[in-house]
Amino acid sequence: MGILAFLAAEREVVDTGLDRLLPPSEAWPRRLHDAMRYAVFGGGKRVRPILARVACQAAGGDPELILEAACALELIHTYSLIHDDLPALDNDSLRRGRPTVHIAYDEPLAILAGDALLTEAFVVLGTHPRGEAMVARRAEACCLVALAAGSRGMVGGQVEDLEATGKAPDAQRLERIHRAKTGALLAASVELGAVLAGVDGEVRRRFASFGQSLGLAFQIADDILDVTGTAASLGKSPGKDKEAGKLTYPAVFGLAATRHELTRLSASLRTEAQALEGPGGRLAPLVDYIASRDR
Repeated sequence: MGILAFLAAEREVVDTGLDRLLPPSEAWPRRLHDAMRYAVFGGGKRVRPILARVACQAAGGDPELILEAACALELIHTYSLIHDDLPALDNDSLRRGRPTVHIAYDEPLAILAGDALLTEAFVVLGTHPRGEAMVARRAEACCLVALAAGSRGMVGGQVEDLEATGKAPDAQRLERIHRAKTGALLAASVELGAVLAGVDGEVRRRFASFGQSLGLAFQIADDILDVTGTAASLGKSPGKDKEAGKLTYPAVFGLAATRHELTRLSASLRTEAQALEGPGGRLAPLVDYIASRDR
């Protein structure tokens, strides 16, 4: 199965898991649950849960066993998108080709839908995979993902991204923002798969290191797409980073040098992936997909 067919099949599995985990739209409070589902099922690549499942298999675990825990990553990612799109942050009206949640509903409900998705994610992580034998792994998973999503990871990166907007180019600050704002949750996705597979020590550190570099590559690709993409291909408004004076790789290094860095980093990641899982695995093709995607 080629990588695109594999990803399509995985998205179906993840979407089925998300549908099972989320409260139904008709459950009280109906409008909140409807907004949560609107955000989660508005499309999306499902890269984070797929990464967790692929990493779990590469580490010798059963990806079916961690489906629910992997889905929790998508709940957190979706919450972050809802909040990023708010007028106080990126002020975007389009996400995945549809009106953003605060446009489709209203701003207060968008804030609360994001809050609810974040909270629901930790309900899932605290209870899956089920069973007494998984208690320690569930606790480690909760801690790992919370650190990645919080002030020392994604939220901290968002804060510094806001503070750096309109400031002079700074390569060191740029990498710090990217590794935290986008990279931290992607890195945690890879490490989560390894943790729930039961690996520790040096093997876990190798998966974590791979995830950190992959997260950086993902954001560099995003920076390129913001310059080269269209609203139709991206499903969101292109060019907003430049318009807002955001600190991005093209803004600091130029588009050609940014593309060169993505190529270099992708080659290094493919080598790491093959060392982690051997030939014929899914991590290396995922690197190629992330680096060459058009949305």
